[in-house]
Amino acid sequence: MNFASVVPELSRFPGSMEITWTTFNETEESTVEYGLWGGRLFELTAKGKATLFVDGGSEGRKMYIHRVTLTDLRPASAYVYHCGSEAGWSDVFSFTALNESTSWSPRFAVYGDMGNENPQSLARLQKETQVGMYDVILHVGDFAYDMHEDNGRIGDEFMRQIQSIAAYVPYMTCPGNHEAEYNFSNYRNRFSMPGQTESLWYSWNVGSAHIISLSTEIYFFLDYGVDLIFKQYEWLKKDLEEANKPENRAERPWIITMGHRPMYCSNNDKDDCTQFESYVRLGRNDTKPPAPGLEDLLYLYGVDLELWAHEHTYERLWPVYGYKVFNGSIEQPYVNPKAPVHIITGSAGCRENHDPFVPNPRDWSAFRSTDYGYTRMQVHNTTHLYLEQVSDDQYGKVIDSIWVVKEKHGFSAWF
Repeated sequence: MNFASVVPELSRFPGSMEITWTTFNETEESTVEYGLWGGRLFELTAKGKATLFVDGGSEGRKMYIHRVTLTDLRPASAYVYHCGSEAGWSDVFSFTALNESTSWSPRFAVYGDMGNENPQSLARLQKETQVGMYDVILHVGDFAYDMHEDNGRIGDEFMRQIQSIAAYVPYMTCPGNHEAEYNFSNYRNRFSMPGQTESLWYSWNVGSAHIISLSTEIYFFLDYGVDLIFKQYEWLKKDLEEANKPENRAERPWIITMGHRPMYCSNNDKDDCTQFESYVRLGRNDTKPPAPGLEDLLYLYGVDLELWAHEHTYERLWPVYGYKVFNGSIEQPYVNPKAPVHIITGSAGCRENHDPFVPNPRDWSAFRSTDYGYTRMQVHNTTHLYLEQVSDDQYGKVIDSIWVVKEKHGFSAWF
């Protein structure tokens, strides 16, 4: 049997993991055999189902997307698994079920814009993932460049490339502009995120953080439905309201968002983030009714950290809202900041190479780099979060790092 990829992702059910894989022929069963590391191999079995995906290209290539949910996993325990059926089995992989404690300190690799060609950071990420440096991967949009090309074969190859990462840790995603072909069909079918929105937007909890994944692309591909802007906005507002209930914000005070196109950037191109009237930030006035942007909503509900990509660079911003800097203090800008912190990490490597910066940084731009690389993040506890940028050009050197320290979370923390 020919496998395109094996990818575990967090299920919408607590204590569970969803395993997704692709085959090019139909099978009678979709099965994962698994067991605790060190126990009897494959002593547990879970079954799921396969759905037919027909690529939108001229060949109408057929593939079968298999999804199986593993439930009742023992938190923080390592499992060995393989997937397939009696027609053929994948290689053997392993993963560690997420720790469900809110006092746990999860570790993340964060990046966007990784291509099938020139995925420069991939080898380093593969090694670091397989030696256990990360608990979760956050891929902030733009996959393969592009998954639909060559009738979906580039998508197949890219999924095989990231399998050496994604088969070992939850691989959490959001859509980027390079996924737009055929109404984001390759993205919606190849990834299985929590919730009921075909992976376009969703949220989940880990450690002391509530993480929200958003689609910025609904502001730019209106042919696929202007109503999606309003649906996501209403969903996001309800999700933030729930996360800000006193008992929930006390348990998971960090609220972190990830979306592909930034609200701010100091790149020398004509992307949305270079415009003062950014659609993502302020919304669109050319729709009926006018479509709301995201900055005010995220500020109103005290979002602490906003992760972006799209620009093929790394940029760390000072705490910013409405184009104004709101540092905690001159000496310690990220200690009790008075606005959200923005990180742009879109330099993992792709065929489009780097994006240039404007010569003089904006007032809200704190650090910029055109090196290929990726971001590491650790949510240490309810008050401390650490971020660092790795340069693959400089053989894994950490070129930037900050601690975000917040003694208080929520809207009242801004004052």
